[in-house]
Amino acid sequence: MNPGELTLLLDRLLAASDEHEWVEFKHNNDEPHAIGEYLSALANAAALDGEPFGYLVWGIQNGSRQVLGTTFKPASAKVGAQLLDLWLHQYLRPKLDFRFDTFDYRGLPVVLLRVPAAVGQPVSFHEVEYIRIHSAKVKLASHPDKEARLWARLNQRGDWSAELVGVATLADLDPGALADGRQRYAEKNAHLAGEVAGWDDATFISKLKLSRGGQLTRAALLLFGRDEAAQHLPLPPQVSWVLKDVEGTALDYHHFGLPLLRVPDALLARVRNLTVRYLRPGTLFPTEVPQYDGWVIREALHNAIAHQDYGLSARVNVVELPEQLVFSNTGRFLPGTVQQLLATDRSPEQYRNPCLAQAMVALKMIDTIGSGIRRMYIEQRKRFFPMPDYLIDAAQQRVEVRLTGRILDERYTQVLMQQPELSLMDVFRLDKVQKRQPITADEARALRVRKLIEGRSPNLHVSAGVADALGQQAQYLLDKGFEKDFYLMWVLKRLRMGDCKRAELERLLLGKLPDVLSAEQKRNKVKNLLAEMSRKALITADAKRGPGAVWRLLPAGLDRLAAEAGA
Repeated sequence: MNPGELTLLLDRLLAASDEHEWVEFKHNNDEPHAIGEYLSALANAAALDGEPFGYLVWGIQNGSRQVLGTTFKPASAKVGAQLLDLWLHQYLRPKLDFRFDTFDYRGLPVVLLRVPAAVGQPVSFHEVEYIRIHSAKVKLASHPDKEARLWARLNQRGDWSAELVGVATLADLDPGALADGRQRYAEKNAHLAGEVAGWDDATFISKLKLSRGGQLTRAALLLFGRDEAAQHLPLPPQVSWVLKDVEGTALDYHHFGLPLLRVPDALLARVRNLTVRYLRPGTLFPTEVPQYDGWVIREALHNAIAHQDYGLSARVNVVELPEQLVFSNTGRFLPGTVQQLLATDRSPEQYRNPCLAQAMVALKMIDTIGSGIRRMYIEQRKRFFPMPDYLIDAAQQRVEVRLTGRILDERYTQVLMQQPELSLMDVFRLDKVQKRQPITADEARALRVRKLIEGRSPNLHVSAGVADALGQQAQYLLDKGFEKDFYLMWVLKRLRMGDCKRAELERLLLGKLPDVLSAEQKRNKVKNLLAEMSRKALITADAKRGPGAVWRLLPAGLDRLAAEAGA
C-alpha cells in the first residue's frame, strides 16, 4: 500500500465509533514477545469477526486515539542478532504474511502492522493461541466459548473435503466400494433399505451430500475413489501400516490408497491380534480375549481418517508394536482434551472435515464425532484393559492414540472387576496411576475421595484398602515404603560397623525404598536422608562433598542406637 492508501486506512480505523477486537493502538511499546502475542490475537480476532485483516498501530494513544507519533522502527529492530521480522516468523504457527508499514500521519511518524486473518486453524505464537476480549489480549484456551466459535468460523471458511473436483466423474469411483457403502447406508437407515438398492450411483452420492450440481467432492474420492483417482487430489491420501519389533526396527509395511472406505478391513487382516488370558475373581478358569477389540481398532482408524488435516501433506499412520497399536494423524485435536469428552459426554461443536465426517457417520464408520472416542474408553473398560492413550502435540499439529494389548497391572484390572460402579473418569484417572503417568491435584483428590490411591504426588499408588481387598498387601508395602526412622536406623547400624561412602549406603537402602520411585528419585531420597541426619548431628562426612564423601557416626548417633536397643 502507498502512503495515501495507508492514510485512508488509518483514517477509517480511527473514525470507527465502536472499539473492534481486531484493532489495537499503541504509543511506543515494541516488546518483541508482546508483538508476537498480538499477531496471534489479532489474526484470530479478525477471523472470528469475518475481517480479512487485523491491525496494530504504533503512534496512537489507546483510548483517546490521539496521534502522538512513535519511535518504533520495525525495519531495524532486532531480537539479539536476529531481525524482529524474522524472529516473529520463526514462532508463528501457521506462518503469517504480516507486514509492517512506516509512514507519516498528520505530520508524525506512525507504524501500521497489518495481520492477515487466521485461515484453517487458529494462529499461535510460541505454541500458545491468543484472542482479544474487548481491549484485553488473553489465551484462547481460557475462553472455550470463543474457541468453539472461532473454529466454527474457520470451518465455514473452508472445508477441504467439500471442495469440488471438476475433472472427476462417477467413472472414477470404485464399484466395490460403492456396493459396500450402499449396504452400510441401508443398515444405518433401515427405513430406506428398500429404496437404496434402486438408487443409481449419482443419487447415492448425492444422498450422502458428497456432490453438488453433479460434481464430486474430494470426500467422495476419499471414500469411494479408485486408486488411480488419487491423481485428482492435491496429494494422494494414504494410510500406512508398519510392523516393528521391540527395538523399533521395521519388519513389514504396506501403504493403503483409495478407496479409504475399504482400508479398515484390509488393515485388520494384517494386524496380529493374539489372545490374552486373565483370571476373574472366584474362578479357576481363565478368560480369553483378543489383544485388541475390532470395533476399537476401526474407531481409532476412522477417527484418524475423519480428522486428518489433508492440507498438511501427510499420511495417516498405524504402527504395530509387539503389544501396542499406535494410530496418528496430522491436525489439531478439536475437542481440546480427552478429559473434556469423557467428563461432559458431549460431542464437540466443530469438525475439521465436515463433509467427510458427516458422510462417515451416515455410513456407520464413526459415531457422532466425540461419542465414538468415549465409547472406545468404555469398551476397553469392559474388557478390563488399559485405557487408550491420547498424545496431543499442538506444536506439530499431530494427534496420536495408543492401544495397549496386554494387562499392565493386575491390581488395576482387579479393581475394575471388583468395583464396576466406578465412573469412567475415575477409571481414566486410575489408569494414569497404573501407567505411572502424572495426574493433576484435582484428579488425585477425586481418587483419594474414593479411597483408591495413597502416596504423595507424583509417587501415587493403589490404596491400602483396595490392596487389602485384592490380596495385594505385599505390593502395597513395596509401593508405599517404610517410615523414615526405618531407613535412618539402617544407616546408623551400618556406620557403627565403620565409615563408608554414600555409594555403599545407597546399595544398602535403594532396594528398600518404594517401587513407585525411579532410580534417580531413590538416590535423591538417600541424599536427602543423609543431609537431614547430618543436620541433626547423628552422622557427619569428611571435608569432601558429594558421592565420594566418607560418612561416619557421631556420639548422638550412638546414643540413638542405644535408645532403640533399649526400647
